[in-house]
Amino acid sequence: MAYTHLGRTGLRISPIILGTMNFGELSDEAISFRIMDEAVDAGINHFDTADVYGGPQKPDMEKGYGVSEEIIGRWLKQSGKRDRIVLATKVYQPMETGPNDKYLSAYHIRRACEASLKRLGTDHIDLYQMHHVDPATPWDEVWQAMEQLIREGKITYVGSSNFAAWNVVQAQYEAKQRNLLGLVSEQSLYNLTQRTIELEVVPALRAFGIGLIPWSPVGQGLLAGALAKHEEGRRASPRLAEQLKKLRPQVEAYEALCAEIGVPPAHVALAWLLHNPVVTAAISGPRTPEQLRDTLAALDLVLDEETLRRLDEIWPGPGGEAPMAYAW
Repeated sequence: MAYTHLGRTGLRISPIILGTMNFGELSDEAISFRIMDEAVDAGINHFDTADVYGGPQKPDMEKGYGVSEEIIGRWLKQSGKRDRIVLATKVYQPMETGPNDKYLSAYHIRRACEASLKRLGTDHIDLYQMHHVDPATPWDEVWQAMEQLIREGKITYVGSSNFAAWNVVQAQYEAKQRNLLGLVSEQSLYNLTQRTIELEVVPALRAFGIGLIPWSPVGQGLLAGALAKHEEGRRASPRLAEQLKKLRPQVEAYEALCAEIGVPPAHVALAWLLHNPVVTAAISGPRTPEQLRDTLAALDLVLDEETLRRLDEIWPGPGGEAPMAYAW
């Protein structure tokens, strides 16, 4: 495994991050344990979870589940491999139904961190990530809470997820005022079909030395051979079926290119992401050990310039970075 630095930090992580959103919902505890065992054996040293994982995820969910963290906690206790893992979780979404059981107030951050530590069965979280931006909470309050957790040894690094470029700038400005390291990573929706962040988020992360961690690298299956599987009669989720209908000409061209170069579509999608120097690592959320092994095989793939050019033709981005992309 060739490790990479998490943004501008000295911390080295695997280019594939084990995403655990499926643990407790699509993968039971026994399968989840097998996935984690194989991940560590393969050299993956970064596990990503969130307090809300363990059941269906939606923006307006009443409360989260905590199940994914609990499964990881039991695995850490059984395996004794806590010190081999860069452990990441997230805070923001509701874990109870009270008015202060969500978002990024100092009150909620502290309580949510303590609850995550208990479920994970550990005394520290290596990367504590804000799952979303909270426009109602001032940044000095957010960083005061994070700074206190760092001082107490409960968290080491702070990251973000689903931030706009100007949110990143706000966060870094306030962190600098407090002489803090600030954000070290940003998790964003990024894949060949979703390239909007190239406009402003990617250049902002590059300027601040913040590592980009893409989630949904294969577009929830759209870039993983969806057309071929559909023609074989496999049933797709309603959302994937809708996307496939909308983007069928592009998917056809994409899968034809993958067939031409003799590489599985999911491998091409992942290799395309890791080709970007701003990308630190990509999150893979396998439901089975077999899916994990297939993902790991993609690490050996390096795309040539001609293939990268053709991928840009099939899945064009926003036309460059702001403001040049739209001003000239």
